[in-house]
Amino acid sequence: MKRSRSSNAWLREHVSDSYVQRAKAEGYRSRAAYKLLQIDDREHLIRPGDLVVDLGASPGGWSQVVAKRQQGRGRVIAVDILPMEQLPGVVFLPGDFRETEVLERLRGLLKQERAGLVLCDMSPNISGISLCDQAQGMHLAELALDFASQWLQPEGCLLVKVFQGLGFDDFLVRMRQTFRLVCLRKPDASRDRSREVYLLGRGLRA
Repeated sequence: MKRSRSSNAWLREHVSDSYVQRAKAEGYRSRAAYKLLQIDDREHLIRPGDLVVDLGASPGGWSQVVAKRQQGRGRVIAVDILPMEQLPGVVFLPGDFRETEVLERLRGLLKQERAGLVLCDMSPNISGISLCDQAQGMHLAELALDFASQWLQPEGCLLVKVFQGLGFDDFLVRMRQTFRLVCLRKPDASRDRSREVYLLGRGLRA
């Protein structure tokens, strides 16, 4: 099948992208790794000894960053509906985080331990219908927030990707109701034209 002009343009941009080239040179699985690296350099979210849960982890760029920075001191549990090749120091749970069965299996892996950090870089399958895609993206963020509110340590953090648009303001209100401190971050590795931003919540409210 012949590629469309838009897909060809995306492919050319992707191949020439400096972060794509850096990821290949430095051994990271995706350019997304640099988004977490840049945020963590500023916020110091990844702490040795913590349990970290990475929702929507495939292909593993964020889990890879966490495992490297923890240097074997801590646990990383990665969840995704897509397959992910094994990473040292990372337990991968295949399945759809939206399904109750997968959530129960995740709870079993937690072994009653509360996480120091929950990461969510999930995106919906893009349909091209902007209102539908936005709603699905916000739903994924809400599920991550619900999980974090139940399984974070009192001083733990949630870093979640959201897309600016319908539902964003309401979700920001929920974040502020859940965490004592909430801030917005857009790392340099996030493309300028993208509506994606990252909300960081620190410290659960009582």
